[in-house]
Amino acid sequence: MTREFQVTFDCADPAAQAGFWAEVLGYQLEAPPEGFETWPDALKAFGVPEDQWNSRSALRPVDGDGPRIFFQRVPEGKTVKNRVHLDVRVAPGLTGDERMAAFEAEATRLEALGATRAYRVDPEPPLESGFITMRDPEGNEFCLD
Repeated sequence: MTREFQVTFDCADPAAQAGFWAEVLGYQLEAPPEGFETWPDALKAFGVPEDQWNSRSALRPVDGDGPRIFFQRVPEGKTVKNRVHLDVRVAPGLTGDERMAAFEAEATRLEALGATRAYRVDPEPPLESGFITMRDPEGNEFCLD
């Protein structure tokens, strides 16, 4: 049986992380509950104190195809390398220089959004097709693959 799942990020600023990852993945912010035009309207009606409004955020795929991404505020910062990370497929079907050029273009776009580059691995056939490892604005590693 296939199960539905979501990917959860622990972070300091859920709204900022959700905004960043929405741009990376082409996702959209989860809509507020039915009957509310905005999340602040809903949170106020639910009696959530304003200092907790940025305690969580979520993204959904625009076309409904893919997991929900959830961001939750935690008190501690990131201290070590991720044990699990996302591989963002930005160059499916491309190889060699064309593949790496697509990665470089996407890395540049993501740097403008607050990402940083960690390192690049060039293609070495037959086993390595190349990738760029990046860090999101809070330091979580992910790969352009």
